[in-house]
Amino acid sequence: MRTVAVVGASLAGLSAARSLRRQGYDGRLVVIGDELHRPYDRPPLSKEFLAGTLGETELSLEAGDEDLGAEWLLGTRATGLDRTDRAVRLADGREVRADGIVIATGAAARTLPGSQGLAGVHTLRTLDDARALRDELARGGRLVVIGGGFIGAEVASTAYALGLDVTVVEVAPTPLAAPLGATMGAVVSALHTDHGVRLLCGVGVKGLSGESRVDAVLLEDGRSVPADIVVVGVGASPCVEWLAGSGVELDNGVKCGADGRTSLAGVVAVGDCANWYDPRAGFHRRVEHWTGARERPDAAIATLLAGGAVEPGVPRPPYFWSDQYGVKIQFVGHAAGADSVTVEAGSTDDRDVLAVYRRAGDPVAVLGMNQPRLFTRWRKQLAAAGS
Repeated sequence: MRTVAVVGASLAGLSAARSLRRQGYDGRLVVIGDELHRPYDRPPLSKEFLAGTLGETELSLEAGDEDLGAEWLLGTRATGLDRTDRAVRLADGREVRADGIVIATGAAARTLPGSQGLAGVHTLRTLDDARALRDELARGGRLVVIGGGFIGAEVASTAYALGLDVTVVEVAPTPLAAPLGATMGAVVSALHTDHGVRLLCGVGVKGLSGESRVDAVLLEDGRSVPADIVVVGVGASPCVEWLAGSGVELDNGVKCGADGRTSLAGVVAVGDCANWYDPRAGFHRRVEHWTGARERPDAAIATLLAGGAVEPGVPRPPYFWSDQYGVKIQFVGHAAGADSVTVEAGSTDDRDVLAVYRRAGDPVAVLGMNQPRLFTRWRKQLAAAGS
């Protein structure tokens, strides 16, 4: 291969570029990103950066002396992929022709219909998003977080520590039930009420009120929650529209094998936009976790450089963490499909717990709250069991 284009310049794209060089690729390497920023770390955006305890320079994912010998095309997004010419079309009119292509365009935060143009309404996905939200939180006031997932919960925790009046609205009866199951989702989300943050569950959002700036969140049950600031945390959608008509199969992202291989020869996918085949589960799933974006590109790059002639290993179970209200939350595996969950150590009442999820007696997932040492042992056991 003379040229490889990595489309996406966040963690997954950077990891792919590093893996290319580490695995011996010495040809032309082009990294394309729609943001103007060099690769930066996203997890702190909802925590330390938002709280003002971490600066922008500390978000950098690149070492000061790191040089991948890459051409960086930043501030321009990909608009199409021409499979005949092997060319990535860019919004500024340029084209990048490449023998190999890595799709790493990630995902974009979903917005609330009708909220466009209303001041005080935010999503949190990018550094620019975090800058704008941090400035608003510094002024204080009443914050309403729409969505009780991990991003919403972290924002609520950070805002609470900054002294804001915080309400979390979640349409599901139990926040975090999808990733953690209803039982442990209730335990983790109780951190909100432990700290005096209002948690309204089982009710949807009808809309927002306000002339030029938001002043309330309108709920479907008729209630109105006053708000000076609103953060919409209702998930993310894979950024794959630019691939329409390219021949790359799309299905909740880019459908690919366990090795990242797509339906188009010489094209692999990594990161939040990749709908990987999971050999442990026997079906495809899209995993939006930092660890996967850092680790899985190795397999995809090996596949790309070998033309698909390598056999991928079984990926480690997905892992993620969250910090809320001073509690370290760690999770590995998949709660879906588990038929039992048992507390192995600690107490759910104290939010200091190690819980193991099992299916037919076999461990399939583990949750830790302030149990890092014991959790790490279980994480290793879970990885060894599936390898």
